[in-house]
Amino acid sequence: MPSLFQQIQAGVIWDFHGGVHPPPRKQQTSQKPVAVMPLPDRLYIPLRQHIGVAGQLLVKPGDQVLKGQPLTAADNSMAVPVHAPTSGIVRAIMPHTSPHPSALPELTLLLEPDGLEQWRPREPLNFATSDKMTLLNRIQDSGIAGMGGAGFPTHLKSGVTQPVDYLIINAVECEPYISADDLLMQEAATTIVKGIDILCRLLNPKAVLIGIEDDKPIAAAAMMAACNQRENYLVRTVPTKYPSGGEKQLIQLLTNKEVPNGRRPVDIGIVMQNVGTAFAIAQAVLDDQPLLSRIVTVAGDTLSQPQNVLALLGTPVSALLDFCGFQPESSQRVIMGGPMMGFALADLSVPVVKTTNCILAPSAQELPADTKEMPCIRCSSCADACPASLLPQQLLWYSKAKDTNKLAEYNLADCIECGACAYVCPSEIPLVQYYRVAKAEIREQQREALKAEQAKARFEARNARLEREKQQRAERNQQLAAARQQQQLASGASDAVADALARIKARQAQQTDGAAGPDKAVIQAEREQKKQQAREYQQQKAAANTEPAAQPASDADSKAAAVAAAVARAKAKKAADSVKTDDAISPATATDKPAADSSTTDPRQAAIAAAIARAKAKKAGATEVATSPAPEISTADTSTTDPRKAAVAAALARAKAKKAAGHATSPEPATDAAAAEQAIEDPRKAAIAAAIARAKAKKQADSENS
Repeated sequence: MPSLFQQIQAGVIWDFHGGVHPPPRKQQTSQKPVAVMPLPDRLYIPLRQHIGVAGQLLVKPGDQVLKGQPLTAADNSMAVPVHAPTSGIVRAIMPHTSPHPSALPELTLLLEPDGLEQWRPREPLNFATSDKMTLLNRIQDSGIAGMGGAGFPTHLKSGVTQPVDYLIINAVECEPYISADDLLMQEAATTIVKGIDILCRLLNPKAVLIGIEDDKPIAAAAMMAACNQRENYLVRTVPTKYPSGGEKQLIQLLTNKEVPNGRRPVDIGIVMQNVGTAFAIAQAVLDDQPLLSRIVTVAGDTLSQPQNVLALLGTPVSALLDFCGFQPESSQRVIMGGPMMGFALADLSVPVVKTTNCILAPSAQELPADTKEMPCIRCSSCADACPASLLPQQLLWYSKAKDTNKLAEYNLADCIECGACAYVCPSEIPLVQYYRVAKAEIREQQREALKAEQAKARFEARNARLEREKQQRAERNQQLAAARQQQQLASGASDAVADALARIKARQAQQTDGAAGPDKAVIQAEREQKKQQAREYQQQKAAANTEPAAQPASDADSKAAAVAAAVARAKAKKAADSVKTDDAISPATATDKPAADSSTTDPRQAAIAAAIARAKAKKAGATEVATSPAPEISTADTSTTDPRKAAVAAALARAKAKKAAGHATSPEPATDAAAAEQAIEDPRKAAIAAAIARAKAKKQADSENS
């Protein structure tokens, strides 16, 4: 049985599962030469036109740039720079609608051409004498990315280190309308073959397989003529079937190998490049011309001149359509890409980029609008048409349910979004759109999971670092302590400590043997002396607190006693005068006079004043003074010599006055005299007795008057 390579050399072509046969509709553009697009008024150049990240911006608004001058720099392996398609002035760097189904704005450079087409200096390379790294750097610096699919950076795919058995050049344009690669092979087959030579210099494959559909006879003949001097360059025509241009499908057609799930073609010894990419590599290495333009198929029934156009990158779609005689209809749709995998544009100012191969402007009859989605009837037509051997019906259910585990189990990642399932669906279900949304959600979940893992890794690394620093500090402290101990031992500090301890022990021993007697006696004497000083201090403090308090009290008592004596003398004198001068008054009237006087002079205040005087007299020792005869006491002398005696004399005078008044009115003089004498001894009782006497006198006076 012949080997696989022998079968390939013999021209054996295999087949893949599924596929559809939509009408090609390529005759209106494949029979015309490539037209050159004139310079537009504005070029909108997105800073990222590939899978990966944008490069570092090198220019600013107002700068004058030359044709081929880099506008961004590749600062990592996934970055591919962009270049000025022509000379002109940078007018702005701003967000602009992107050539993407989402139509989200991306950072875009607005270039105004000056019409001079002035080139930057160029340095071509001889690929036969250049090393691989130089060639790869030239490919990256020229901004070359895959021009037939998603735009994967070409220098990464061309710089693989695994052994490569087959280099496949994809020249299959399986989607309807598109004929850009067909015209490129017809007009530049020799340059394409030179690009393949450069790729072989980098990959060193066993054979080169160039796959072309059998509906492109002119292109196939041109490529065979250009490869007739290369022994291992094999041009193979494949049946016209959609999607035979898919990477995995074309590999299966040409080599009968299947790429495992989740793996890449390089894992089975195969590298695939687009025919347009090979042409761009030849221009970059041999002419030092970066990727500045590409051939775009402009087709549709609303165009008066559908054709393939060589357009500069950044050319607005509106300018491209006007160049081909665009006559729009109401509710006109413009599609970027083919009718199977393309997407409708929301804005015609969207520019041409490196992956743009077709612009469609169909009429409503040519491509009817999408109809209303109907329920799935489970006809299995989608499963029969799927080129990746998937189960589109189950994928639809799990996409609607957002069951990511089941989607992974049913290999959603292997879907190439060719649209064959939606093309054959009788219920008009947009299956590909559901799959794209589900893929985006899965990518977002994976991105969040990656962030969580990175955060966890950073947290664990921080904890490990802190623990490590803690251990290092502990070890460092131990080392420093050991060093200090060694230093003390070396300097003899330990001997000094031992001597000090010995002296303390010797002193304690002396105190125990007999030296403690005198010391204890001295300590005891000091304690007794301190106690005596404390007692003396307490006595002095008590005396100081007692004397100042007593002195003000005695002064206050002397003043109050003097005042009370004066008041008593005045009242006694007034009472005596009233008794002596009123001879004409009867005894009853005489008895009423003191009562009236006492009532007019406020008896309560007089009683209170008398009680205060008696209390102070009693406190000062009025008991001894009260026993002496009243006539021998001189009121004037006592008031000036002794306040206490004056108070006692005043009290006796008041008592005698009340007693005299009582003899005239009261039937019980002996009782009043006894009450007066008791009042001298007890101030409270005296006040009560005085009040009772006044009340009785007033009552009797009222009875006599009546």
